[in-house]
Amino acid sequence: MSKSEVKPFAKPDEVREFPLGRLELVKIGGATVGRATFQPGWRWATSVQPLAKTKSCEAPHFQYHVSGVLRVRMDDGTEFDCRAGDVSLLPSGHDAWVVGDVPAVVVDFQGMIDYAKAH
Repeated sequence: MSKSEVKPFAKPDEVREFPLGRLELVKIGGATVGRATFQPGWRWATSVQPLAKTKSCEAPHFQYHVSGVLRVRMDDGTEFDCRAGDVSLLPSGHDAWVVGDVPAVVVDFQGMIDYAKAH
């Protein structure tokens, strides 16, 4: 790292929108960080799977949960909730959906480079 950098999500380098969701990408220090907002009713299988064209989400995620509740079901059947204040590490092979009436907002430090891109 040769210099300090600050970049706001208010001015992202790229924005991707998909049914009931929005992804803002910031490129900084050679990395890409994504902030995703998933509205109530959002589910990966119905909102992003048609773009990804994979059985389940293949993007690994390392994320901080800012708000809302995101329920995750791994391909092996393991299911758990991620809540505001949680940090989660999700390997490839999962589905996820918003629980309740509050949008789920996550900041992802690993898996958003190709997320919600048509393949």
